[in-house]
Amino acid sequence: MIQKTIITLALSIFAQFSFAQEAKSPFDTTTYGRNPAVGKYADIRGFKMYYETYGKGEPLLIIHGNGGSINNFLYQIPYFAKNYQVIIADSRAQGKSVDPTDSLSYEMMTDDLNALLDKLNLKSCYVIGWSDGGINGLLLAMRHPDKVKKLAVTGANLWPDSTAVDPFVYKWAVNMNKTVQDSAKKMKSPSPAIKNELKLLHLLSYEPHITIEQLHTITCPTLVIGGDHDVIQPKHTMLIAQSIKNSYLWIIPNSGHSTPIFKKDQFNQVVGDFFSQEFRTIDQFGRFN
Repeated sequence: MIQKTIITLALSIFAQFSFAQEAKSPFDTTTYGRNPAVGKYADIRGFKMYYETYGKGEPLLIIHGNGGSINNFLYQIPYFAKNYQVIIADSRAQGKSVDPTDSLSYEMMTDDLNALLDKLNLKSCYVIGWSDGGINGLLLAMRHPDKVKKLAVTGANLWPDSTAVDPFVYKWAVNMNKTVQDSAKKMKSPSPAIKNELKLLHLLSYEPHITIEQLHTITCPTLVIGGDHDVIQPKHTMLIAQSIKNSYLWIIPNSGHSTPIFKKDQFNQVVGDFFSQEFRTIDQFGRFN
């Protein structure tokens, strides 16, 4: 059996407990991620990337996490589509963006998103990224700085060890990776689904590898978000914020990793305010305000 990665696990738990009295969760019934009226495929760097767009206004790119898809942001799409042109895609090897190749990296996915923006003739945009999507957001601001006007990331990490990730979760991810690898080795011909899951699990267990020096190159205003009981340790989230010159830090109390779901109202309002308001430098006597 293919194991669930962090985002799909979070969504399954949400469906089980928050909607126990309903026949189906909103993630099963939403049209986001399977909307024929707006869904399109773009030929991007050797595969067909599925994406949807909603609303009008300045462009806003939203990036999902490991094993996720467009529908993970069912609470953000309608909120932000009131004021922005929301562009949201299934990342390479996830959702409807099928990629049969053996390799997958955050850098590849980041360059895919940059290519999608180029294809849509978008010179710059606001960006929201959750979990692996947050990692991709950071990399987009580093690798293609002209593309990112403002960046909000939640639950992102810089490296794959227990100094960044909660030790229990880190051990679980590594063990899950090993379990699926061992199972695949016993098969004469692992299915494409298992091969794909191994690519995602490799990211979960052994990447990314972003340095503090790389973070120093980010110049766009950045809102760094994490739950106080996140999968990513709060001290690591703080380190990310402290390493980006123009950054705000928001640690959400009584919150885990799924801030766009369980803290959706707070998340939408604070991120929306961050995008719409001028970024200010708080220093010297300004710290007393």
